Amino acid sequence: MQVKPEVGRVGRIDPVRGRVQYGRMRKRTGEEQWLPTRPADGPPVTVGLNAVIVTVDREVPRVLTVDVGARPSTATKARPAMPASNRGVDADAADGKPPERVPPESARALPFGPLDPVGDVTLERALLRWVREQTGLELDWVEQLYTFGDQYRNPTEIEGGPRTVSVAYLVLVEAGRPIGAQGARWQDCYAFFPWEDWRAGRPALIDARILPVLERWASAAPGPDQARARRERVDIVFGRGGMAWDGDRVLDRYELLYEVGLLAESHWDAWQRRGAGIEPRYPPWLEDDAGALGRPMAQDHRRILATALGRLRGKIRYRPVVFELLPPTFTLLELQRVVESLAGLRLHKGNFRRLVEKGGLVEGTGHMAQTGGRPAERFRFRREVLRERRAPGVGLPGGRPLR
Repeated sequence: MQVKPEVGRVGRIDPVRGRVQYGRMRKRTGEEQWLPTRPADGPPVTVGLNAVIVTVDREVPRVLTVDVGARPSTATKARPAMPASNRGVDADAADGKPPERVPPESARALPFGPLDPVGDVTLERALLRWVREQTGLELDWVEQLYTFGDQYRNPTEIEGGPRTVSVAYLVLVEAGRPIGAQGARWQDCYAFFPWEDWRAGRPALIDARILPVLERWASAAPGPDQARARRERVDIVFGRGGMAWDGDRVLDRYELLYEVGLLAESHWDAWQRRGAGIEPRYPPWLEDDAGALGRPMAQDHRRILATALGRLRGKIRYRPVVFELLPPTFTLLELQRVVESLAGLRLHKGNFRRLVEKGGLVEGTGHMAQTGGRPAERFRFRREVLRERRAPGVGLPGGRPLR
C-alpha cells in the first residue's frame, strides 16, 4: 500500500512496523528496487559554524577562545564522571601555570554556533553574529577554511541527536582588537601545539616524550610491513630519519598524536563512545592520557585549529596574509617577527629583507620608528603587487629549523 508522499519521495506502509516509510524506487536489471530514506520528522543533519580568529601579539600567535558556557548548549545526558586518569592535561607554558587536569566539559572552544536555516541569509552572516555575541568582536571579513563532518564529532549525536557538519572559517585580525564578552580570551596557539614552535630550536618534548612513544607504537605493529609503514609515517611528519621538518604538516602531526593517544581528546572521544556502546574509530594505543600533550579543546576544535595553522603557514608563501596582522605602517623587523611567529621558525634577517624588497611587497614611507637603538624606517604594504604577481607571498628564506 502506497500513501501520498512528500515531493520527490515515495511513501509505503512498513509491513513490520506498521507505519509510513519513505524511500524511492530505482529500476535495476528490469526490476524495481526499493531504497528507503530517513523520514522527515526531524533534521538528520545540522550545520554548525566555527571561527578560528588569529592575531599576533608581541611575537605570540594567539587564537580567540570562549568557555563552554558561552557557546550554544551541546550538553549530553548525565553520565558518571570521567576517571581522573582520563582528564586532559591543561598546560600553558606561556602562562607559567602548573599542569592541571580538566574534564572535557571544562575545555575551552572556538567561537561556535548553529546555522538558522530560516533566519540566516548566508553562512558568513550567521558566523559574524555568533562571533559578536560570544566575543564582542566585530568582524568584516572571513575566509572559509574547511568542512568538518566526522560521525560523532558532536557528543549529542552519540545520544541520538542529529549529526553536526561544521563549516570553519579563518579570520586574521590586527593585535589590540578589543573583545567585550565575558569568557572570551586570547590564548597562545603553541600552548595547544607545543611541538610546533621551533623559534628557540628543536622543542625538547619531541625527543623526550613524543618520539619514544611513537617508536614503541611502530614496534607494536602486528607485522613487519605495518611497522615499516608506521615508522615511515613518523619520519615524514616529524622530520626523522633524514627527512626535513615540514611546518605545513600541522594537521598530520595532530592526527598521528591523536591516534596514538598522546592527546587528551583521543581518550575523551573513546570514553564517550564506549559509554554508549560505540567502538571508537581510532582507539588510542596508550591506555590513558597521563602523557597527554598541549592544552586540550572542546570536541574536535583543536583539530580545526591545527587545520587553520597548517593552512596559514602554507599561505605565507603565496598570499600576503601577514599584512592583515600588522598596522598600516611597520618596520621590516616587525614584519619578520610576525612571519616567524606563524611559521614557528627563526629566519635569516638579511635574506628575509632582500626577499621582501625584491618581491615588491613593501614600500618605504620616509618616516622613522624609534626602536631604542638605531632608528628604523617604517614601511607599508604595496598593494600594486597584487596586480604584478600571481603569488605575492612573503616566503620563508633560510627557514630551515635547527636540529
